[in-house]
Amino acid sequence: MSSNALLRQMAVWITAIIVIVMMPYVFTSGSSISMMSQMGIFIIFALSYNMLLGEAGMLSFGHAVYFGLGGYLTLHAINAVNDGTLWFPLELMPLVGGAGGLFFGIVFGSVSTRRGGVTFAMITLGIGVMVESSAPIFTDFFGGESGVTANRVTDATLLPFSYGPTIQVYYLIGVWTVIAAFAMYLLTRTPLGRISNAVRDNPERAQFVGYNTTMTRFFQFSLSGFFAGIAGGLFAILFEIMTAANVGLIQSGSVLLMTFIGGLGVFFGPIIGAVLVTYMQIALSGFSDGWILYFGLLFVLMVMFVPQGIAGVIVQHFAPWRAGLLHRMIVPYTLAVVPALLTFVGLVAIIEMGYHLSLSYDPSQPIDLFYMEITATSYGSWAVALLVFGAGIASVKWVTQRIGSRWGDVNQAMDAQGRRQ
Repeated sequence: MSSNALLRQMAVWITAIIVIVMMPYVFTSGSSISMMSQMGIFIIFALSYNMLLGEAGMLSFGHAVYFGLGGYLTLHAINAVNDGTLWFPLELMPLVGGAGGLFFGIVFGSVSTRRGGVTFAMITLGIGVMVESSAPIFTDFFGGESGVTANRVTDATLLPFSYGPTIQVYYLIGVWTVIAAFAMYLLTRTPLGRISNAVRDNPERAQFVGYNTTMTRFFQFSLSGFFAGIAGGLFAILFEIMTAANVGLIQSGSVLLMTFIGGLGVFFGPIIGAVLVTYMQIALSGFSDGWILYFGLLFVLMVMFVPQGIAGVIVQHFAPWRAGLLHRMIVPYTLAVVPALLTFVGLVAIIEMGYHLSLSYDPSQPIDLFYMEITATSYGSWAVALLVFGAGIASVKWVTQRIGSRWGDVNQAMDAQGRRQ
């Protein structure tokens, strides 16, 4: 690696640390700090999932098992410290979750990683269902329906902090986010990371040249469970409770959503996805009863039209930017803003009016949407919403053709530059 590339990478990590340190001074409310803490946790969780799907091509439907079990073990360890039967500093408690995730990753990975593809996915789905359904049975560990709780304020700390205030927990999570993310980044540069990419791209060829694809998947799976357990331990410290939902399919689906939306195979993709999805979950759940529907639509649209994810789209623009041709995309991208807004406004109006008619005690009462009062029982409101949505879809189709044509011109210009060089 050249010195310039090394300096750029160091600058990125230093910038990330500065952003983490300064964010609470910009967003000072308790709810904002709590949300940023959750973003840090889910960045680790999403990056651990990217080790499976993005780096090794293993589609798992049960990754929350290692997240949740790591969190449960962390809470039991905190309770043991509070009872006086164990001394272990709270700052290192996420390692308890990581050890739990690693242990169960080894146990379940020894079974699931013997097969790849759809078979592997179905095995992980079965493991996820099995663990979630075990919660009401093994109540001593899972705490039954009420879950397991603990008080994170203990005397066993390395630093003079009680970790009662949320801001102290935020910085603890921030430190672990940087450490875990950097460790996972380094893993992508190791022989294991390179071989995992080879197994992802062409397992038959990797096996033909002498690599053990089963062991590669097993090691990657186990290490992924370790980092998922760290995320679960931090989650347990932040919320001081773990329930069966934290090992369930919804949590596994959530991390899949984060990773896919952010961008598979690009290291910073899951970071973008974790930040975006966490923000949307918190913001949309307070805005609409249909927030889960919005997530489903977003996922479907990403799969259909942007399968490379947000990070993939960003990376796609690097080459034109280096070639000095990115400015040619300004006009078609600007033209796309209005159609996108029309489609968004029309779709949101249709969904919100539908939910209002279904769930409201008095559907005739107007709803506040886009700084307007809309009556869901009015045919006129539905006609306008459908008209706006239809106009947006038609406009998006037209502007998409313009963008595709301009991308063709940019690619031709880059090819011409390459031939001249």
